[in-house]
Amino acid sequence: MQTSELQAFVLDKIEDMKARDIQVIDVKGKSPVTDLMIVCTGTSKTHVKSISNHLYLEAKRNEVFVMGIEGTEDSEWVLVDMGDVVVHIMQQQTRDLYQLEQLWQSVGA
Repeated sequence: MQTSELQAFVLDKIEDMKARDIQVIDVKGKSPVTDLMIVCTGTSKTHVKSISNHLYLEAKRNEVFVMGIEGTEDSEWVLVDMGDVVVHIMQQQTRDLYQLEQLWQSVGA
């Protein structure tokens, strides 16, 4: 699956679960591990975990490879690594604290 197709797939699946404030960050050439980061917010630990579970199950059902998932125990910040696309699903306070969008905007600027 090409990066643009994977991006569309991920966006569709996290929108299914009503993820909030979805941002796509192009890190191609800035990160050695991925081309795109998708950051979104869940309203609670349960919501964050539900978004990540839905994304994983839909990926499996559609034979989309998931390299790994981290953070489901606490569900403050769940990372779903899909190779060319890495998805960060965060609670609002965690997202405010780490400010990934601002961090990656300053890289290579």
